[in-house]
Amino acid sequence: MRSARRPKPEPADAIERTPRSLLAPPPDSTPSPSPDPDDRVAQIEARLARIESYLRLAEPSAQAAAADPPRPATAGDLEASLGRDGFAKAGITGLGLGIAFTLSLPFAGLPHIVPSLAGYLLAGAFLLLGRFWRKRSPSVAGYILASAMALGYFSTLRLCFFGSGHCLPAGGMAAAALLTAASALAIAFALRLRSPWILCLALLLGHATALAVGFPWFAPIALVVLAFVAVRAGLSRGQSAPIAAATALCYATYLAWAFNDPFLGRPLELISPATLAPEALLACTAILLLGFIGRSRGQGGDAAVNMGTFFAVLGGYGLFLLHSLADLNGTFVAHQLAASATFLGLAVLAFRRSSGIAVFLCSMTGYLALTAAIVRAAPAPEVFAWLSVQSLVVVATAIWFRSRFIVLANFGIYLAILAAYVALARGGHVISIGFGVVALATARLLAWKRDRLELKTERMRNAYLVAAFLVFPYALYRLVPGAWVGLAWTLAAIVYYLIGAALGSVKYRWMGHATLLLTAGYLVVVGISRLEPVFRNLSFLILGAVLLTVSLLFSRIRRRDQ
Repeated sequence: MRSARRPKPEPADAIERTPRSLLAPPPDSTPSPSPDPDDRVAQIEARLARIESYLRLAEPSAQAAAADPPRPATAGDLEASLGRDGFAKAGITGLGLGIAFTLSLPFAGLPHIVPSLAGYLLAGAFLLLGRFWRKRSPSVAGYILASAMALGYFSTLRLCFFGSGHCLPAGGMAAAALLTAASALAIAFALRLRSPWILCLALLLGHATALAVGFPWFAPIALVVLAFVAVRAGLSRGQSAPIAAATALCYATYLAWAFNDPFLGRPLELISPATLAPEALLACTAILLLGFIGRSRGQGGDAAVNMGTFFAVLGGYGLFLLHSLADLNGTFVAHQLAASATFLGLAVLAFRRSSGIAVFLCSMTGYLALTAAIVRAAPAPEVFAWLSVQSLVVVATAIWFRSRFIVLANFGIYLAILAAYVALARGGHVISIGFGVVALATARLLAWKRDRLELKTERMRNAYLVAAFLVFPYALYRLVPGAWVGLAWTLAAIVYYLIGAALGSVKYRWMGHATLLLTAGYLVVVGISRLEPVFRNLSFLILGAVLLTVSLLFSRIRRRDQ
């Protein structure tokens, strides 16, 4: 039985435009002084019927109102889909590969241009077939059109490669122009079809052109252009697949090109980074990251976008660092400073786009590049001073970015730098005091801006205070003569008390208590047996006086509070 056709809904203000005569009671219904409830209900129903008739409203049928539940897929549906589309797609792919392998054969006795002409004819036939197939199955038609695009490019590639003879030399300008034109036409064709996977295939052909053209400057420029095209297409159409494909293809192509493009039969060796190739790779990485940052959706983001951002940062800077190491004594520092500025700038843009993972990855990579530049440029032990100052700068930017993860990662880096200094430093140096100063400054900065970081606990601040408490005794022990160690530690405890009194913080008072106890233990264990009588007696007298003074002050404070 056919369901009733649902009438076209009227605008919401149709009721307001309903004539007042429809809202009036029917002419045959005369009000009575004591109306019967049944008559009142009948009048209301009559009015509603007239309104519905005027608005052309009909009672929806039960069949139209009830949504049909989704029918589960059956074995027959799967077989029909596999037989109609799956086998067709596999057959088209196999046919295209078979034609390409056939065109790559030598064909002795034929002019060198014949395989390419045959390939162009077959590509045209595939193109017509794909247009014809669009009405029957758009997905199968896409495979046919993609095969036509790939065959047209391969026919152009056959002019310079494969077979026993070629129409054009592979390293000539004409071959480069034809291959560039073929890859540009493939990308334009894919953009017109508006298919993400066909665009990925076209990008693959473009990166193949970057390797096929033998000019040293061509590949870096081509990679930048292809990255820009992929990002522009992905952002304009809301697609992540072209950006992800361009990321993988760009890094793989650059790696092959940097090792002298062995696919062209050249010896495997690393090309000098003085060819501006690392700068081109850095530009590609920045463009690709801009694409992922533009595709991010808030702090959480999309899983595919976050994964793409991770590999874009890791692969881009990893290749950049490896290639820059080939010129360690030349442009390495300049390259690392450029990478640091680039990634930190991307972190700022990611912060404005609320892409949390991009902020973390880009900022930490930027500071990693800055660390590499500092380690290479500054001699030891001055390098540790610069690195400790950098740690404070990282925390300041982490507060601006509102990133607790950067603070946590920076603390691990701070401990690693401190451990490296302790392991490599010979003798005492004033730089060791700087580690403690940086720890105290970082703790104070975290306490000052803890609301911006949304830190629920004081663990990170306490960790830096503990680091300062351990660094200062070690630094003073290495710097001052053994006879003055107890006096220096006592002075450090007094400084803690003064800071605690100025800031009203109990944490610094406890650091002073712990330092005095450490001093007392040092004098008992070491001072009695190793110090000369004069310094030993002086240390005990000063320590005892400080302990008594602290006790009296706290007793007075206790009575005042009570």
